[in-house]
Amino acid sequence: MKKFCKLMVDNMAVLVLLIAVLAIAYPPSLTWVGPWVSIMLGIVMFGMGMTLKFDDFRMLAKRPWEIFLGALAQFTIMPAAAYLLVKVFNLPPELAIGVVLVGTCPGGTASNVIAYLAKGDVALSVAMTMTTTLLAPIVTPTITWLLAGAWVDISLTKMMISIAQMVLAPVILGLLMNEFCGGFVKKVTPVLPLVSVVTIVLLVGGVVALSASKLLTHGLLIAGVVVCHNALGLICGYAFGKLFRLTEPKVRSLSIEVGMQNSGLAASLALMYFSPAAAIPGAIFSVWHNISGSIVANYYNRKDAANEEVVPAKTV
Repeated sequence: MKKFCKLMVDNMAVLVLLIAVLAIAYPPSLTWVGPWVSIMLGIVMFGMGMTLKFDDFRMLAKRPWEIFLGALAQFTIMPAAAYLLVKVFNLPPELAIGVVLVGTCPGGTASNVIAYLAKGDVALSVAMTMTTTLLAPIVTPTITWLLAGAWVDISLTKMMISIAQMVLAPVILGLLMNEFCGGFVKKVTPVLPLVSVVTIVLLVGGVVALSASKLLTHGLLIAGVVVCHNALGLICGYAFGKLFRLTEPKVRSLSIEVGMQNSGLAASLALMYFSPAAAIPGAIFSVWHNISGSIVANYYNRKDAANEEVVPAKTV
């Protein structure tokens, strides 16, 4: 089972691509996912909560400055980059709101894995994900309203409640489950990554199926915007960390945390409050940031290997 789970997790990007192809080729096969999107996202966040303990929150008190910088970078760089790209590419409102939603969402849980692979500060990555997730019910709707309120009608209060229900409540429930039913959680922990992968894959497939016609028309354009958005997050996040003279492992974690979004939340909110087309950026981001994250981790590992090479000095 462990080998099967690892195989599924390692090949999540491939699975997402395959289900996206199926969704485009035959949309009815996955349109049934639509009404279940919010529940699926809740399952993923519940799984995240089950990996946390109350002791983890002590980290917030021990490293307030670094975590503050991470949250600040997360909720300024990505929203600003989203707004810039929307203007540069002159996207129509239904697609523009989707890009902005991706930018205003908290960091994704996959960032913690990528931070580990990139030899970053994993504890800081987890703390930043936890912090931005807890802030999301207030910050995400507020920034979305400020940036996109002129394009579409946004119900600020309703969106706050939805994010609290889909993200905050499941995380807290998972945390309580881990704290008070640790034995059970320990038994099911090995299959949690598999549950998350299957849920995310289905979520992306459902979004693609519901917006297949729009995706065929605007797919390449949105893919280009998503790649640029992700790259800006990774590069600017790295520069932000260097600006404040953080150590290399911390800078790597900050960069990855900023560049990798909870795009599943963005897609879910788009389907709930706007249109299937608005969910396209979130769906594509879900695929791409896992690919780019792997590339970045590989780059850092190669860089470290090159730096560790010792060239013997010549004796005279």
